[in-house]
Order: sequence, then C-alpha cells, then structure tokens
Amino acid sequence: MSRRAKIVCTIGPATATPERIQAVVEAGMDVARLNFSHGTHVDHEAAYGMVRDASDRTGRAVGILADLQGPKIRLGRFEGGRADWPAGSEIVITNDPLPLGTAQRVGTTYPRLAAEVGIGESMLVDDGKLSLKIIDVVGNDVRCFVVEGGEVSDHKGLSLPNSALSTQSLSDKDAADLRFALGLSVDFVALSFVRDPADVEPVRAIMAEMGVKVPVIA
Repeated sequence: MSRRAKIVCTIGPATATPERIQAVVEAGMDVARLNFSHGTHVDHEAAYGMVRDASDRTGRAVGILADLQGPKIRLGRFEGGRADWPAGSEIVITNDPLPLGTAQRVGTTYPRLAAEVGIGESMLVDDGKLSLKIIDVVGNDVRCFVVEGGEVSDHKGLSLPNSALSTQSLSDKDAADLRFALGLSVDFVALSFVRDPADVEPVRAIMAEMGVKVPVIA
C-alpha cells in the first residue's frame, strides 16, 4: 500500500553529515526542511548538497523546503534567565522599558504590541509550547491568562495568530534568505505569520524577479 502522508525532517546540527542524512533518506524522509531561523547560508548550502547527494545515491526523490524565519517577536529577559508560568496564572507582557522581567511581568522586542492586540486574542510562546489568552490591555501592559503553561526563558519567540500586526510578513532577512534559497534551487518555500494573500505577494515578486516559480507553503 502506498502512503499518502509525507515525512518532513528538519536538517540541523544533529543530522548534518552525509552518513546521517543518507540514513534519514533511507528511513523514508520525503522532504528535507532547511530552517532559516537558525544556521548560516554556508550551513544551509552544505545541507542542501548532502541531501541532493543522498537522494542520488539512494534513488529516492527528496524535496527540499526552505522555511523562512518571518518577523520574529520575542520576549525580553528574565531575572535568573527563566520563569515558570503555570496554567491558570496571569502574567503581563509590557512595552515599558524593562531590563529584567519577573515571572509576573516581562518585556517584549515588539514596540507596538499593546497598541495592536485586543482582548480575547491568543499568544503562542516558544513555538507554541505555551499558550496565552489576552484578558486586558491597559496602557503599555498586555495582561494574559496562561492557558497552556510551562517554563519560559530569555528571548523566547512570541507569535500572535489572531492579531492584525503592522509588522511585515517578509523581513529584510527573509528576502535575502529567499534569494539565496531560490539560487540553490529548493523545491518549496514556507512563509511564517501569513495573515492574508497580500503577505505572499513579496515572495512571488522575488520569484518573478529571479525567473523561478516554486510552491509556497503559508
């Protein structure tokens, strides 16, 4: 029976050797994900080459996905470097200058957060490991109820899937990474924090400029 599900694997430090990549290909990897939130262009070019080589050696077709970082909103720093946010507790994320936060109150790198979010909207912390619900916005303070709790540490990522933020979906870094990835001849591009079709247009424009067209996952 042929399987319809595809196996996507991120290529990182733990797998970035010819032997390990070939083993992952032989184990059934269908798509190799290059995560542009981490690593350098040199790292990604090396991984790209190893995946293509492993694909040729094994005779298995393996696609390569360039996953762009997108605009990264982050929490500030905590006293002691970390804090515990138990489910059911309340915390404040503030735009006030705050060199070091506490378990109850911490800053953010996004200066317009309090102005652009609303009550009832969700926040995801650390790639969704923690989930918050906005219950109040007063001045520069965004008060949140912790839905899914856990430990949080300095500079963890903060995403707002329901909020209409004014930040661009394709940052300058993303544009440079996209041009690099298309130059490598990746098979797919993934774009983060897409809110509407207009957010994909800058990606399409760069593809048109380079004479390349690949599927965009958004």
